[in-house]
Amino acid sequence: MDVLRTYPVKFRLSVNKGKYSDMSPVKQSTPGRLLNVSIVLLFAVLASACATSPEGRKQLKLLPDDQINSMGIQSFEEIKKATPETEDQNKIAYVQCIANAIIPQLDENNNPAQWEVRVFADDQANAFALPGNKIGVYEGLFKYAVNQHQVATVMGHELAHVIAEHGNERVSDSLAAEAGIAIAAIALGTSSSMSNEQKALIVGGLGLGVQYGVILPFSRTHESEADLIGLDLMAKSGFNPEESVKLWQNMSKAGGQPPEFLSTHPSNETRIKDLQERMPRANAEYQNAQAQNKRPNCHL
Repeated sequence: MDVLRTYPVKFRLSVNKGKYSDMSPVKQSTPGRLLNVSIVLLFAVLASACATSPEGRKQLKLLPDDQINSMGIQSFEEIKKATPETEDQNKIAYVQCIANAIIPQLDENNNPAQWEVRVFADDQANAFALPGNKIGVYEGLFKYAVNQHQVATVMGHELAHVIAEHGNERVSDSLAAEAGIAIAAIALGTSSSMSNEQKALIVGGLGLGVQYGVILPFSRTHESEADLIGLDLMAKSGFNPEESVKLWQNMSKAGGQPPEFLSTHPSNETRIKDLQERMPRANAEYQNAQAQNKRPNCHL
């Protein structure tokens, strides 16, 4: 599940024109000096933005939380303008019931009243959560998520993206990729023997390499990480984690999934395998939730 997590942010590197002086005037910066300064600045920014995900994975997070939250809120408003909401009060109450059970298990922002939950009248089998306390579920999801536990699987997965700050990480990865391409373009500019066409070809190749070498694998990593965090979250809420496997089996029957290498999502088979490996821990959390009388009863 993935929706609107890559935000329209642009990043440009620039160095002001001018002269620098010590004992004597120095000529305006050369492309080589510009390249060195750009590389130093880039690595200084990247080094200061390192973080760790809930699963212990290193992350790059360049943007402050309030900016990411603002992006999520703005995106949610745009979705509401573009997509009609369901008028089925039973579906609205059903989704809200599931959200009310899961949100209190969050470490932060765990008051359901702080979250806006909407059900959209759209046939796509999808859902999403956004920074800024927003959750959206599409009616088409109910074709495959056939009970509260399976809907909770999807909602837990989407909330996991927010918990792990994957939105910030994806934006940061994009910014770093653009910065890297900008530096490469500066470096290419130092070679007078290369034609403009050759330079453009190499820069284009770097863009493709960045996309498949960094950004897409990270996205699959986000999805796999969200599966595991979401599994724990739904189990802690009192939903049966075993139903997560059944959900992805249902999704597999739908067909039409692209090869895993070309997708930002793991294959359904990979997801099922990873969930099954995590299941003993999730089942223990589920039993603990049951003992605390966390027994959601959400029905359509």
